[in-house]
Amino acid sequence: MSFPRGKIYDANIESRQLQENIPLLVYLPAAFSPSEKHSLIVVQDGKDYFQLGKLTRYADELIEQGLLEKTIIVATHYKDIPDRRKKYHPSGEENSSFMTFLGKELIPWIDQKYPTYTQREKRTLMGDSLAGTVSLRTAMHYPELFKNIILHSPYVNQEILNEVQTAPPSVQFKIYQVVGTEETVVKISNNRDFLTPNRELHQLFIEKGYETFYDEFNGGHSWKYWQPDVKRALQTMFS
Repeated sequence: MSFPRGKIYDANIESRQLQENIPLLVYLPAAFSPSEKHSLIVVQDGKDYFQLGKLTRYADELIEQGLLEKTIIVATHYKDIPDRRKKYHPSGEENSSFMTFLGKELIPWIDQKYPTYTQREKRTLMGDSLAGTVSLRTAMHYPELFKNIILHSPYVNQEILNEVQTAPPSVQFKIYQVVGTEETVVKISNNRDFLTPNRELHQLFIEKGYETFYDEFNGGHSWKYWQPDVKRALQTMFS
């Protein structure tokens, strides 16, 4: 079944924080109107989500079916693997600056360019693996901007667990989190165990009183398993 297709545009923003030009992909839904407000998803590993995760195709389908409100999706992406680590990893040299870029530069730029809601309840951060990690931490650093977080097999270490543990109890988040049962040894991450710390992170979310969806899929740390889940993530987060 075919659905009206939204449009994807190339854009870029000059970041003072990162001292570089950041390329973006911007998805506008098929029924986009500049006179109507839209929800917002900011996704890291954006090209992967667009191409491998079929994010915009699922958005087209769900919007047409009335299962997803009109939503603008803005995607950031890495230049290469070293750049990805610098920006996304908690110990990356540009990690703090990248989170500041998302909160202090990208969101104001989006709100100026596009008709988006400014309430945190209408903004979502999304990412897989390290991209999920930086999305989670950005929401924790800027809780006034973001309430919703979609996480596909995020990288979790003790630093991440500590940040969640010490987050102010007055701030609530809505979180969608999945991880694979085969992610006990992730070869692309030095054979790291992703499953156990993700379970610990989910338990912390429960203890903090966050609204959370958690599931363990039968599979490993790859788009082979994340891609079929993207549609459910959108349906669950925006239901």
